[in-house]
Amino acid sequence: MDTQMSNNQHRLQGKVAFITGAASGLGEASARLFVANGAKVVIADIQDEKGTKVATELGYENARFVHCNVTKDSDVAAAMKFTVSTFGKLDICFSNAGYIGSMTTVDQNDMEDFDTTMAVNLRGTMLSMKYAARAMIPAKQGVIICTASTLGILPDQPTNYAISKAAVIAAVRSAASDLGQYGIRVNCISPTVVATPLPLRYLRALQPNFNMRNMEDIAENTHHTDLAGASLTPELVATAALFLASGESAFISGHNLVLDGGSTTRKEIFWRVPTHDSKI
Repeated sequence: MDTQMSNNQHRLQGKVAFITGAASGLGEASARLFVANGAKVVIADIQDEKGTKVATELGYENARFVHCNVTKDSDVAAAMKFTVSTFGKLDICFSNAGYIGSMTTVDQNDMEDFDTTMAVNLRGTMLSMKYAARAMIPAKQGVIICTASTLGILPDQPTNYAISKAAVIAAVRSAASDLGQYGIRVNCISPTVVATPLPLRYLRALQPNFNMRNMEDIAENTHHTDLAGASLTPELVATAALFLASGESAFISGHNLVLDGGSTTRKEIFWRVPTHDSKI
């Protein structure tokens, strides 16, 4: 990864990126890779301590943290305004913040959990796209990237999460159609299971003794891929986001970049853990 970074350090030179859910997991990996490739980054998250730590490690001249609950219109609007006022513009918005929720079937669905899942995953995406577009339209350029999921393509448990991610994919295609006239590209990334703190918290609600090594084992054993020795990591997802954020994808919009090792070519379950109605 270090060699790759050094060879491509100018891919986002002079760009300003806003990333939600960047205090940990996929968002943190992306923030670090974006900065390594020349971007200025605003880390937006509700995890104040972790977000501040990441920003500090990346350096004050490269990154800032802003508290942002993506379900709140006022928070997203303020965070986007902070980004533009701090770094002068907005080139890239990576809507990545997510929530997994509970493992229940449709007939036993907890509608409060459904509302929370949709609020974070879909409403949060829509708000990020809304305010990113407002910042980008005057400049007639920009890139919006959203984190979806392979569960949005081949739905499985958790039901509410799968529904929300399918909606994110549809929202991205709609936004791409709306915003192309302003030179704004909109795409999403659909990873399969990745070992990050988000699914780990979910699994710990089901099995308290779970640790990151267990999470990594689940990720490695449930991809159903023919790619021998391949495993999806946060850094690989970040690399996909970097590609979509860079000029190398200049003619790509409305696209769902699937990171699954070929698993969605099969009608198989991605992962299965004991059913439980606990929430993260």
